[in-house]
Amino acid sequence: MYDYRQAIDRVMRQEVETGQVAGAGYLLIQGGRERYFSACGYADRERRTPVRRDSIFRLFSMTKPVTAAAVMMLVERGELDLRDPVSRYLPCFRNQTVWNPGGEPLPVERDITIYDLLNMTSGIPYPENWEGCSPSGLLMDDLFRKLKKAQAEGQRLTTREWMERVAEVPLVFQPGERWMYGLSADVLGAVTEVVTGKRYGTFLREEIFAPLGMIDTGFYVPEDKQWRFAQNYIWNEEKKGLEVYEDCNLGEYYGRDVSFESGGAGLVSTMEDYSHFVRMLLGGGVYEGTRILGEKTVEFMGRDRLSPRQKTAFNWDSNLGCGYGCLMRILTDQGEAGTIGSPGEYGWDGWTGNYVTIDPADDMAMLYFIQRGGYSSSSALRRLRNITYGALERLGE
Repeated sequence: MYDYRQAIDRVMRQEVETGQVAGAGYLLIQGGRERYFSACGYADRERRTPVRRDSIFRLFSMTKPVTAAAVMMLVERGELDLRDPVSRYLPCFRNQTVWNPGGEPLPVERDITIYDLLNMTSGIPYPENWEGCSPSGLLMDDLFRKLKKAQAEGQRLTTREWMERVAEVPLVFQPGERWMYGLSADVLGAVTEVVTGKRYGTFLREEIFAPLGMIDTGFYVPEDKQWRFAQNYIWNEEKKGLEVYEDCNLGEYYGRDVSFESGGAGLVSTMEDYSHFVRMLLGGGVYEGTRILGEKTVEFMGRDRLSPRQKTAFNWDSNLGCGYGCLMRILTDQGEAGTIGSPGEYGWDGWTGNYVTIDPADDMAMLYFIQRGGYSSSSALRRLRNITYGALERLGE
């Protein structure tokens, strides 16, 4: 008789046995409780440390949904307005310019707003250095090389100091013109610091992590937890295998003296911890009797906010059939996406392959955690999704 658990385990074992990943973890939640957890392989292959539910993973861009929740918390408290210009909180974002291929940078037609940042329509790029990338992306890449070098030499620039430098780079396009993945969530982290008067990590710990019992989530890994910190790997095409990856992409730094707390990519967490955050969203803002967000706020977070014009640039293969809002994809067209998921399903993934989907219609969430750079849209992930959706009616068996 078919058993979805065996099917899930088979897919993950194949990934480990063929050397695609060192280890993997899967967690399925439905009806407010855990339905299945499975793990195989190593969190740290060299130390032979197995993947566990309390293995500490680099979240990279799965930090973004947490940042969206933090910002919306301030919105529902009346401390932020979605239409507020970012320059109200960070004056360095006043009078920005937009890259002009024909000459001198152009002045912005309007300031970037909080809403722009939540929807990645700000025009602020990520560091880029590939053929055909934007000139602003190249400038941002040069800036980040300098900032990371300074960090490696012991300088500890704060989140706001990093964003002050980011504001100096011309935007790729006029605010609101289209969607583009970039540093918007990092700017939101700095805005949160200004509004709350606290370091970003402190605000998250007090308002989200502690109430949710997320004891292993934050911007650094304490010494006594280092043995649970999963190793990061990347594929070496010449050697046809994984190798340890220790480079710094976006200023991520997990020491106790971390000063730049990246709202877009800086958190570490466990599958157990992140499942608490996910269950809170599935619960309409409530986790085990503790309300973190209002129900209407959570509904707002799971809606597509891109106009047709903005959406033309939201064309990654992994996002076909999806819209975007509050730093997450939202499924809008099953056929275009090629998935049996329910419309309104939302979530995001990270550069190292971590993935979450949250489905209010089926009261379900799926988490898949690995640590392989640039492996965030794999065939294994798509198969796990299909197995999961195909098994929803069997979960109580």
